[in-house]
Amino acid sequence: MNKRERVIAAFHGQETDHVPVSMFQHVRKEFWDSDDAFAAEQARWFRNTDVDFMKLSMDKYFGWPSPILKGITKAEDLYKIEPLGENHPYIRGQIDRTKKVVDAINGECVGLYTVFNPLSAIRLAIDYPMMMKLIREDPEAMKYACGIVAEDEKALVRGVIQEAGADGLFYSVQNGEVNRFTAEEYRDWVMPYDRIVLDYANTLSDMNAIHLCAWEQLPNRLDVWNGYKAGIVGWSRVFDISDIRKAKWRFGCTVWGGFDNRKGSFLYTATREEIEAEVARLIEQGGKKGFILGADCSFYEDLPEERIRWVVEAARKI
Repeated sequence: MNKRERVIAAFHGQETDHVPVSMFQHVRKEFWDSDDAFAAEQARWFRNTDVDFMKLSMDKYFGWPSPILKGITKAEDLYKIEPLGENHPYIRGQIDRTKKVVDAINGECVGLYTVFNPLSAIRLAIDYPMMMKLIREDPEAMKYACGIVAEDEKALVRGVIQEAGADGLFYSVQNGEVNRFTAEEYRDWVMPYDRIVLDYANTLSDMNAIHLCAWEQLPNRLDVWNGYKAGIVGWSRVFDISDIRKAKWRFGCTVWGGFDNRKGSFLYTATREEIEAEVARLIEQGGKKGFILGADCSFYEDLPEERIRWVVEAARKI
């Protein structure tokens, strides 16, 4: 199997010749100002680490660019948010840059483009405290804003898949931490707008991934994501489900994860021999069907790329 064949098989729950590996880091800011440099850096990283598929980065495009969100303090102002439209530089820029990245990878692997769920797209522009203040002040206003963002994100998803050539979506759903919303609040305030984007992406590709983000380093209310459908689910072993077999049973599809991504964790400090032993242990638990070896989330820039390559090389021996 080549990389594309291996990953496509894994997405569809088929046995692979060896377990695919994919981890990811953010692209350093020094490459953000040039689409060509950004694409070349993503392609370089892919070839240097030798991972089996790529999470295509949306670095630089953090935070929903509505002018209404700049300095917002009142929930009622969320009703003033207007659609960006498919030709807005925020959307068009991501599509055009992603095409350059896909071209640079040159068909060597599957590429999934990163999109945050609508509430997180707003949060990235206003920060968590203001997000929580506004949504508790007037949930309907935030729901209105999330609906506007969701429709614009559909245009982004359509562009990166149909125009740029991404194979699917890396969809980061957040805000499910046990201390943030009740399950009822999440299902009412957040889930409908998550689903608008995800369900639309599923009409365009069967190669989408859901990332159940635990970057706040707290357990998630996993049940709020029941009914979210995608080819694979990335989850947190550290904070949510530690046993890979239980994760496969819980999500009912191929799962993607394995390593702790936090600074100073095992992959930062272990010897190559210790990493190889851990890879063997994780693969024994996950098996060669329905499992992709990865991490809870993105690694920081200070993790040497060779350590990711050690994981890739170890997996290929099993």
